[in-house]
Amino acid sequence: MQANKKRTGWIGALLLLIFHTGMAQSPANTPLAPMSLTAKEAVDYALANQATVRNAKLDELIQLAKNKEVSGMALPQLSGAGSFQHNPIVQKQLIDASNFSDTVPKGTLVPFAFGLKFNVLGEVKFNQVLFDPSVLVALQARKTLEELSHRGVQKAEIDVKVNVYKSYYNVLSARKALTILRGNLTTLEKLLGETRETYKNGLVEKLDVDRLVVQVTNLRTEETKLQNLSEVGLAALKYSMGMPMQQELTLTDTLSIAEIKSAVAVEKFDYSQRIEYQLLESQKKAYEYDLKRYKYNALPILSLFGTGGVSRASDVFNYFDKQTWYGYVGYGVNLSFNIFTGFQRKRKVDQAFLQVKKTEVSIEDAKLGIDLEQAQSTSNLRNNIVALEAQESNMQLAQEVYNTTQIKYKEGVGSSVEMSNAENDLLTAQNNYFTALYNASVSRIDYLKAYGKL
Repeated sequence: MQANKKRTGWIGALLLLIFHTGMAQSPANTPLAPMSLTAKEAVDYALANQATVRNAKLDELIQLAKNKEVSGMALPQLSGAGSFQHNPIVQKQLIDASNFSDTVPKGTLVPFAFGLKFNVLGEVKFNQVLFDPSVLVALQARKTLEELSHRGVQKAEIDVKVNVYKSYYNVLSARKALTILRGNLTTLEKLLGETRETYKNGLVEKLDVDRLVVQVTNLRTEETKLQNLSEVGLAALKYSMGMPMQQELTLTDTLSIAEIKSAVAVEKFDYSQRIEYQLLESQKKAYEYDLKRYKYNALPILSLFGTGGVSRASDVFNYFDKQTWYGYVGYGVNLSFNIFTGFQRKRKVDQAFLQVKKTEVSIEDAKLGIDLEQAQSTSNLRNNIVALEAQESNMQLAQEVYNTTQIKYKEGVGSSVEMSNAENDLLTAQNNYFTALYNASVSRIDYLKAYGKL
């Protein structure tokens, strides 16, 4: 049952790859339907379309095909051959005729042809490995190699998830900043219009109008920058997803502190939850099979063989006539083994053993790296959450100060300098908030990756 499920999974993966290949070959002018995706849906799209993941899945299929090739080495091998030979001049050899008759003097050499002009041969050979250490170890290593290639797919998928989530949140952060900035710009343009009317009535100075014009110009410049950042970020997101650039894409998720806080949780962790650790463990198993293979090379190789065929020779080409064909059959057992190989096998065993030890060192180092990554990601996430909460509160306070200053300015009890300062403080607070929001979102992804939850 499990074998059928695995086979179905391979076929499904292959059909998926073929489908996407067909999509890639579709005409460039074919209109693409608009898409709306959450962050999770964007990740799912990337896992099905991103080139790195698709190549990793192809590598997995290649490994499966190699494993089937190894399995074929243990099956009977059957081959056939046929030949036709024409000898217009049959080679002759000199023989001493006295060996065939006592009446012929010694040293009487006679040319004699041992072959015929036409020769036909048909032959079938059979070979079956009964015991071969290299084949035995290769069969045992199949599952480990499949596991290793599958871990490679999982590693590629996790890397793609990290890139897509970060790109998605980068676009959301830029767009949220752009939305608030445009709101500020609308308010400031309205205030500029009112101040100009007031200036016409002689109630304010031209300097007040000029200061507001400068602020509006600065906001428009920031709007252009954020717009470009949003467009470039969206293009980077499409690339990380494996999506065509001409595809119209709408992002439906929002950034929230509650979602970021939900990532912080104390749970039991095992190193096997990290794909990097799993890859090293699988790699170690593969090297252990290499070591086993070199050790087993000292054992003999035993195989069964058989040969059967028919042949016919004639001085005239009359093979379509009913003439006698001579058949032959032979079979036996081959046994081969190495007596002395110049210590090459021992040196290969030593190298394979050291490779296993090297992998063990890499595993220990990976554990230390995971511990460090977890400590850093946990600290960064908590600090970024605190900073985000502080910047959110600071932005709200700056907004209140700006609103109060604006009211005072409209009522004539505030100056344009106060208005300009309040505007700058609000922009600074908003920028700090958006930076903190993005940093917290990214640190959440790093935290989930560090604990193997992504």
